[in-house]
Parts: sequence; C-alpha cells; structure tokens
Amino acid sequence: MIIYREKAFYTYGIISSILGEIGVVRRTAGRCSPICRILLPEEGRPITGIIKDFFPDAVPERGEEEICRRIRDYLAGDAIDFRLENLDFGGLKGFSRRVLTATGKIPRGNVMTYGRLAASVGVPSGARAVGNAMAGNPFPLVIPCHRVVRRDGSLGGFGGGPEMKKTLLELEGVAFDPRGRVLPAHLLK
Repeated sequence: MIIYREKAFYTYGIISSILGEIGVVRRTAGRCSPICRILLPEEGRPITGIIKDFFPDAVPERGEEEICRRIRDYLAGDAIDFRLENLDFGGLKGFSRRVLTATGKIPRGNVMTYGRLAASVGVPSGARAVGNAMAGNPFPLVIPCHRVVRRDGSLGGFGGGPEMKKTLLELEGVAFDPRGRVLPAHLLK
C-alpha cells in the first residue's frame, strides 16, 4: 500500500523589535501552515542564521503574517491575547504539552511559580520538570514562559536570558522589589 504524504516545507518571517530580531517559522503542508517555532535573538548572531540552523531549507514568507503583526504589537506594549490553535504541538507530548498549554493561560501582568504550575497540571513535586518543559518551549512570547518564576519571586531561567525575561515582564506591568524579585501582588496563587 502506498501512502501519499504532501511534502512539508518551511517559511519564516522576521520581526524587528525592542528585543532584536525574532524569527517565526511555519511548516506548510497542503492548506495547513501552523507555526512550528519562534526563535528569540542571540547576541552577535543574525536571526536568519539561527533560523537556518534549525530549518536549513526555510524560505522567507511573502508578505507579513498576522502572528508577526501580533508579536510586534505585543512587544510595543499592546495587550495582545495569543491564540494557541495556530501552533504546531505535534512534537510535544504528555507532560510538556500540558505544562505549555497551562502556561498559555497565565494572564498578562501576572506570574506563576514553577511549583504552582506543576501542581496545576497534577504533578505537585514537579517544579524542576516544569523548568525543563519551559526550556523546551518552541513558542516563546506566544506561550509566555517568561511568566513562570521561582518560588521566592526571582526570575529563574529563560531562553533569551534573565534581562530579556525581566524586560518582558516589565512590559506587561510586572513590578520588582529592589532585589529583582517579582512583587507578591503579581503572583498567582
């Protein structure tokens, strides 16, 4: 039996922002073209080089996609709610998928601890595992892993680095104490 599968190809858009250039990569097969990766800037590397590391055959999109406009507006300070249905969760299974889906529901201007997020997906002792799921988030900004912090309110890790994480939280109105910890008023219980 021969199974016909349409060949997938990848396109990308580049967003100029206060953080630097951000790449949005789509997988296109037939009529479907979900977002498969959002890539944050890295010091000293052009975003096209980062995109080509992951997707060597990717080509620039024609025109600007809606998601690129929404991310640009978000980074300009607009209150944007991102929809998750246009994301390609195909490579994410089980715990990681549950964690990232729950992270997508953390409201703007609020944060949640790694432990609280773990408990919300049914693994109360899974704070470290949540951190690992956050590190593998292929959709930063749209799935706001920057809204997940340590129990003491300190930032914890982030793929774009701690300064970028703090910048994103401040953009959303999150305030910090003099030691760089999120004020308790922003912490979801």
